Amino acid sequence: MPILRDILANVNTVQVYGDSDVAVHSLYIDSRRVERGSIFFAVRGTTSDGHVFIDKAVELGASVIVCEALPEILKEGVVYIKVKDTAGTVGLMAAAFYGFPSEQLKVVGVTGTNGKTTTATLLYQLFEKLGYKCGLLSTVQNHIHNKIETATHTTPDAISIQALLKRMADAGCKYAFMEVSSHAIHQQRIAGIRFVGGIFTNITHDHLDYHKTFDEYIRVKKSFFDELPADAFALTNADDKRGMVMLQNTKAQKNTYSLKVPTDIKGKVLENNLTGLVMMVDGHEAHFRMIGTFNAYNLLAVYGAAKLLGEDEMNVLAVLSGLHGAQGRFETYTSSKEKVLGIVDYAHTPDALLNVLATINQLRTQGQQLFTVVGCGGDRDKTKRPIMAQVACEHSDKAILTSDNPRSENPEEILNEMEAGLTGPQKRKSLRIADRKEAIKVAVTLARAGDVVLVAGKGHETYQEIKGVKHHFDDREVLTEAFETLSK
Repeated sequence: MPILRDILANVNTVQVYGDSDVAVHSLYIDSRRVERGSIFFAVRGTTSDGHVFIDKAVELGASVIVCEALPEILKEGVVYIKVKDTAGTVGLMAAAFYGFPSEQLKVVGVTGTNGKTTTATLLYQLFEKLGYKCGLLSTVQNHIHNKIETATHTTPDAISIQALLKRMADAGCKYAFMEVSSHAIHQQRIAGIRFVGGIFTNITHDHLDYHKTFDEYIRVKKSFFDELPADAFALTNADDKRGMVMLQNTKAQKNTYSLKVPTDIKGKVLENNLTGLVMMVDGHEAHFRMIGTFNAYNLLAVYGAAKLLGEDEMNVLAVLSGLHGAQGRFETYTSSKEKVLGIVDYAHTPDALLNVLATINQLRTQGQQLFTVVGCGGDRDKTKRPIMAQVACEHSDKAILTSDNPRSENPEEILNEMEAGLTGPQKRKSLRIADRKEAIKVAVTLARAGDVVLVAGKGHETYQEIKGVKHHFDDREVLTEAFETLSK
């Protein structure tokens, strides 16, 4: 059983009240889960302050309290540790509690607005096929070698991350590939993790409901690279306007990839169609099953990271050529009779939606119509709602505006805000159907032989959150059912 004194070895404490020579059984940031012999971390969050729940945690049996402000009454038999920043302390203490698992693994983090899930998933698939046991922390799924665990956040809380890394190390994994969200960086959920590499995909307007300004969003992403150790690598997309900004203050080995300009890792798209990509990668011609320029960037980032991790270039390209990527990322389905092409994609930002639509428009043949089903999530960045509608209408033959995850908001109000950004001609190209299932069915009904139906926004998700309740809903299931009905 870990001893508190040892867990505190790398922590800058302000004051310690009580005997630190005690055993620790578990760690919690949720006071409701506290049990006897555990540490409770009083974290100041965006919606609540953990300091309010200190007494409750003690009543439930917490033997150690980590906080920024001590309670007025200190209970006998409880150790109180005062620190300047509880959020940053959680990861450091969790890493020590679990035996510093990231030092037993090679952890690579992937950050950026779009492409994180695909890039991390491809890295996991690639290195597994190259013969390594690997772990994956992603929006879609967490993997411990061949065991799958359901993911609840892009990046879990600091304690859960360290526990996952510990299970990966215990399972004999050599690598762990993880998405690193801006929320996780800002909330210091990745504190205590030693990364051997970091990858930047791109950055566009997203999560401004949380970060407030685009400059702050960029600063948070950049801070991930600022903290990489000198013996790690930092791989950035040189074609993104902010790509080189990410490398400005990093101590890590600086590397770049591009489809447009000379860089360390150079790619060029030779063919791009609905059957896949043909690319030149560092002078080698390679065929890939994945579709679209955005996936060309993802593939290039994965290839570059593998090369920096010491893998043979030709082996990497040979394995990459057969991979499919992540669930809900440009997943394609075809109706059996009419051959209508259905595409399910997680695109939930204006830039991601534009990339997907641009790819489809580039690849579809003359006469093929494009129907786009799209919504915007509730309790999230409202500024992107009119832009999402504009992008869908401008780049589709018909856009069907619908619900995403309305959460606590009224779906009709969200649709009002989406429609507010439309011009007269754009509005005439749109339909408004709040029921997402009905919207998908209507899109399929409107499509004719050979047309394309894009269902955007939810991708891999298997639920729809309405008024705080998660109902089962899977775009892929609904689209498949609609196709079966169409073919009868």
